Amino acid sequence: MRLKDKVALITGGLNGLGREAAMVFAREGARVAVCDLPPEGAEIISAIKSAGSQAFYVSADVSQFPRVEAMTAAVLNEFGTIDILINNAGITRDATLMKMTLEQWNEVIAVNLSGVFHCTKAVALHMVERGKGKIINTSSLTGIFGNYGQTNYAAAKAGLIGMTKTWARELGPKGITVNAVAPGFIATEMVKKMPEKVVQAMRDRTPARRLGQPRDVANAYLFLASDEADFINGAVLNVDGGLTL
Repeated sequence: MRLKDKVALITGGLNGLGREAAMVFAREGARVAVCDLPPEGAEIISAIKSAGSQAFYVSADVSQFPRVEAMTAAVLNEFGTIDILINNAGITRDATLMKMTLEQWNEVIAVNLSGVFHCTKAVALHMVERGKGKIINTSSLTGIFGNYGQTNYAAAKAGLIGMTKTWARELGPKGITVNAVAPGFIATEMVKKMPEKVVQAMRDRTPARRLGQPRDVANAYLFLASDEADFINGAVLNVDGGLTL
């Protein structure tokens, strides 16, 4: 129960890495607030409660700061505090540079980069008042090395690393740590829909010779959110099976 009595807010928490994190956090004793776009989240609320924890769902578009402010206020009204923020919400709109539209660029930057700024700005105000907090941003190896056809996604994920290190400097003296997680090839639903030869190529490129599982990333979130990571600040934790070696 490493997160007993803590309150965690997880954006993009209905599916994939966010949902896995919500379940892991719930089992570790956290009260979990999930934010996502759909208007209701009955299924995730039920799942978290079945894991023995309290749950709250709020619909919000993180690319819109007024909606993020309303989301933050709703979570504070429900639980009274926010100890942990997991900036997990993200989208892809892939295309090569010459084919990428301005709309594709703007959509990804709005959610994956500006959305993290919005959520952190809103929640950090509360954390600064309390003098403590944990903020974890979901970057990607794409943000470190780039990736074909992902100019927008790579730019946003690289930007998250820069913001993480900046906020670690600014908020560290106020009792708040800010870190990032950079997943490698993870067996999400999107990856599972790819041709098997492509998935196998991903496995072959990874020294661990397997794809990561959502639980691998959720466990990284868990460690950075726990008291065990109190002296880790401004770090980028690669969860990639050794792909960056």
